[in-house]
Amino acid sequence: AEGDERGPTLSWRGLDNSAYYRLRREDARAYENHTGCGNSLHVAHPRVMQFVLDSLRFWAVEMHVDGFRFDLAATLARGDQGFDRRAAFLQAIAQDPVLSRLKLVAEPWDSGPGGYQIGQFGPGWSEWNDRYRDAMRAFWVRKTADRGQFVSRLAGSSDLFARDGRGPQASVNYITSHDGFTLHDLVSHDHKHNEANGEGNRDGTDNNLSWNCGFEGPTNLLAVNALRARIKRAMLATLMLSRGVPMLLAGDEIGRTQRGNNNAYIQDNDTSWIDWADADHDLAAFVGRMTRLRARYPQLRGRRWLDGRHAEDGHRDVVWLNRKGTEMVARQWDERNRFLVGMMMTGAAANEGRDGPRVPTLLVLFNAEARDWPFPLPAGLWRMVLDTEHDDPFAVTDRVVAGETEVMLRARSLMVLDDDLPDGTSPVAGADGEPAQGDPAR
Repeated sequence: AEGDERGPTLSWRGLDNSAYYRLRREDARAYENHTGCGNSLHVAHPRVMQFVLDSLRFWAVEMHVDGFRFDLAATLARGDQGFDRRAAFLQAIAQDPVLSRLKLVAEPWDSGPGGYQIGQFGPGWSEWNDRYRDAMRAFWVRKTADRGQFVSRLAGSSDLFARDGRGPQASVNYITSHDGFTLHDLVSHDHKHNEANGEGNRDGTDNNLSWNCGFEGPTNLLAVNALRARIKRAMLATLMLSRGVPMLLAGDEIGRTQRGNNNAYIQDNDTSWIDWADADHDLAAFVGRMTRLRARYPQLRGRRWLDGRHAEDGHRDVVWLNRKGTEMVARQWDERNRFLVGMMMTGAAANEGRDGPRVPTLLVLFNAEARDWPFPLPAGLWRMVLDTEHDDPFAVTDRVVAGETEVMLRARSLMVLDDDLPDGTSPVAGADGEPAQGDPAR
């Protein structure tokens, strides 16, 4: 609240300015500003560290807060030489018997030099994954990400977090946050519309990876609104089907809009408020069912990294499929303008004990392309779970389809199947790959 050196003296500045704030080496009258707020707390100072840790413990023990998300967390780990992944603050948290047991989430960057530090916060921490955000937008909305980028984020971002014993839960996956467009605006605007902020539309990022689906802003065109709804369902479903921790922006589940404003924190009015009266109840119901679907398949929440190798039960944890329904080969990962891929995850990806209940194999088919595609299914029998092409994606649930036949994967949609067949359906295919006699698919 005291801002930079020109701000008011309210508390820390009047107590011990050089202890509580980081001052510039070349001019001790001025502050280091790695936060965009005018100052940065000098957390490395013993008394400031004590103040921060005492505050966190009070909120945890007395107020029963079960975790913290640290804004611009790289600032907390800065020393005289910049960010230090072994900084005193991080070490103090790690050894504290109370704080080390909490949920700790870092926004792993700040606005200072060398401030982007994703993947550097170590065991016990989860981190906002902006590379997940960008890859999902680039795949579903802009169609600029290759399948390798998309799959890497879908599988938990091992390239960022697979060190020091960390697992996929280190990645906090999100498509939108309080900064930037809402999900609805992401598919409704090609450009930001921040005129109401009074800064000539210069504030807020220009790198939104958005698409207006053919019309800028609100419209009564049925085809445009249907396309927007389909892409939103696909992106929300992808978020819930990704390894890591899904994070949902409040209001995205009911289609909240900020009318194209991507920097709306200053607008304490109906631009930033949640409009419950205009809520999309069908979308909210879909998100609710997707959260229950995520809970049903433990392989989506597995704590080990997927490696594609055989597990103790002889099954591979994951197989990635190309548009022909066969396993992806190395050269296909870097192919340009290919936005269709399949993910088949067995129970081997679930980290379940050998005596635990059977985990169904999960098959997810993603098609971000502008055309439909007949996708050949792997051998066996498959139960349809959902198809985001439909206004009611779960209307197809329990329909049984035969392997080695094709399902029509519609443009800009995804389909989920599993091998948890309805009662009375034989899971065994014939020797020639055809469904067994009496199968409902016939």
